[in-house]
Amino acid sequence: MAVVKHTDAEVALLARLMRAEAEGEGDLGMLMVGNTGINRVIASCLDFPNIRTITDMVYQSPGGFEATQKGYFYQRARESEKRLARRVIQGERQHPATNTLWFFMPEGECPEQWYDQWNVGRFKSHCFYAPDYADCPEVYR
Repeated sequence: MAVVKHTDAEVALLARLMRAEAEGEGDLGMLMVGNTGINRVIASCLDFPNIRTITDMVYQSPGGFEATQKGYFYQRARESEKRLARRVIQGERQHPATNTLWFFMPEGECPEQWYDQWNVGRFKSHCFYAPDYADCPEVYR
């Protein structure tokens, strides 16, 4: 059962975001980006109190994803990417992105904190950051 309501268009939109943000990280990296995005839809806390749909999450401004400003994001989603997006929408989660709301790709090591959020792990080039349970219990489902 899906953890967020969605349309076929939103599956494709999430798939495009996942590819644009993490294609170089392989399927697992794209799944982690998807986890972070779906967590933003589920969360009603911190930077995401009014994000209720996948479309809201992808195009959030300010505070959204840089990939939406790149031409690569606007290419059609492949079926393989849509399958990955559906897995995330169905609730599949990958560590360290299980409860994350943020990620970024630093030049070197992952900072211990990023915008007052704690690093919970790294996968290839991306560092992942999760809120404390007390600040955002919704992502700890």
